Amino acid sequence: MTRLFASLALALLFVPAADAAQTAPERLAEAVRFRTVSYQDRSLIDYGEFARLHAYLRQAFPLTFARLEVETVSDYSLLLRWPGSDPGLPPVLFTAHMDVVPIEPGTEGDWQQPPFAGVIADGRIYGRGTLDDKQGVMGLLEATEALLAQGFVPERTLVLAFGHDEEISGGDGARALADVMAERGWHFTWMVDEGGMLLQDNPLLPGRESALINIAEKGYLTLTLVARGEGGHSSRPPAISTIGRLSAALSRIENNPFPAHLVEPVEAMLSAVAPYAEQPERFVFSNLWLTGGMVARQMSESRLTKSYVQTTTALTMFNAGIKENVVPQQAEAKVNFRLLPGQTFESVIDRITELVDDPEIEIRHENWNQIPPVAQYPGGGYDVIARAIGTVYPDAVVLPGLLTATTDTRHYIDVADNLYRFHGMMVAADQASSIHGTGEYISVESYQNMIAITRSMLRFAAAP
Repeated sequence: MTRLFASLALALLFVPAADAAQTAPERLAEAVRFRTVSYQDRSLIDYGEFARLHAYLRQAFPLTFARLEVETVSDYSLLLRWPGSDPGLPPVLFTAHMDVVPIEPGTEGDWQQPPFAGVIADGRIYGRGTLDDKQGVMGLLEATEALLAQGFVPERTLVLAFGHDEEISGGDGARALADVMAERGWHFTWMVDEGGMLLQDNPLLPGRESALINIAEKGYLTLTLVARGEGGHSSRPPAISTIGRLSAALSRIENNPFPAHLVEPVEAMLSAVAPYAEQPERFVFSNLWLTGGMVARQMSESRLTKSYVQTTTALTMFNAGIKENVVPQQAEAKVNFRLLPGQTFESVIDRITELVDDPEIEIRHENWNQIPPVAQYPGGGYDVIARAIGTVYPDAVVLPGLLTATTDTRHYIDVADNLYRFHGMMVAADQASSIHGTGEYISVESYQNMIAITRSMLRFAAAP
């Protein structure tokens, strides 16, 4: 607690004063300037930046922080509750996260604008977090503040939850927030987190805007493979080194990918595309009972689409050796898997154990989170989100889909019946690559429209 109070004191000293004349884009740009970076090495995290961001949010959104029930959880996450006039209605949860990923060393000069300068230029807001995910936090607060200023009173209780460590798995943020909710007996009819968006140039729908509401996400599992064996001087190497043993195992894993097949969220997306597609795609997507195997095989051949039809395997880390003339006694590698809905962690471990087939290699894993189930569609929160999209983008084709990444959503499985992923920014396909990459930005128009969609989502969700 001492660290928290010290951080809050510094925040009050150094946070810039909120300017009542600031516009929504300027407030997002201001939020970008707080370097709320999550590092795997937690000793590198400057938690004072989170405290200073909190102080700024309280000044920038005075109605929200005065009228909603607000508390800090796990030192740096925020929980806001907007009580509804009808306590008999089950509440709805909206989530986002305040932390961002680091800038890759050496790429700073590749940014069109400095990544933490919060520059607005050329109709864009530049900086780390403008897509992932400070726009989500700020958009929800902008929408809430505007509704309060209009005198809006929700009938259904709404809850906003902002974690502070999503980029490093959310163990201290979203998990703690969910624990608080469970302890208080809060249970949500549905929730919506990051992970879906509007696309200007969806390759499945050329010339049309589309909105992807992700009704499921892939599971996350990392296995650590450890090979042990004889080491010693490189002038007398063993017949099989630990590096060679482990490399051979990794080669077997990489050369034997998981089979491709269509899962429910992807089938739903392709079926929803079918009425708008040209032939022969219209026939193919309308008859997946017949063509599904062919579609899955074709999608697995492209790096852009294979993650939708396969549990993916990525060799991500390899560590061995201390000196060029010493054969190491131990070699270690990490392999990351993103699991399709329906795939279990146990089945992945069994498959990899069979492929490795080497008693000299130990396979370790950490405890894993549950994989969120497929959410209800149509109906429920899906229809509410789709209706809100239509208030701003009436011609957009709304599609259910699968998020191939992982979000904080998994921490809320036990407190929400249906879990969706959608924040209403419009992006181009090439722009999406800047998420966790270089040159991240959101257009001013896209951000303003996102706030409008969020405002409608809150209004519609608050109704009986």
